[in-house]
Amino acid sequence: MNKHTVSATALSFVGDAIYSLKVREFYVEAGYRQGRKLQELSKRYVSAAGQTKAYYRLKENGFLTEEEEAVFLRGRNAITHIPRNGDRQSYETASGLEALCGYLHLFDKERCEELFREIFKGGEENA
Repeated sequence: MNKHTVSATALSFVGDAIYSLKVREFYVEAGYRQGRKLQELSKRYVSAAGQTKAYYRLKENGFLTEEEEAVFLRGRNAITHIPRNGDRQSYETASGLEALCGYLHLFDKERCEELFREIFKGGEENA
């Protein structure tokens, strides 16, 4: 698999699953055990608004490399439709972050772990 030819849509598809899994792991490792509470907490990160907040924190902290920013832009620009109840900018940003997560998961797992450590830095207050 060539990292330059995988579509942004495919990267976002994988990244969506990875992002959700990492958030769920984060809360279980933090000691939460009840399903309803886990679901409620996960929504803070796994939503267009939560992912947008995480992306801008990464950007402000200078965490992303040029290559990672390019992957983010590919994912953000690949959006063709927006859900009725969402705003376009948040949805595009979330899709870009998901593409980046998918890309790192597929091609640089160590950097993917660094990305999530940075996203979760500060704990629940950053959700």
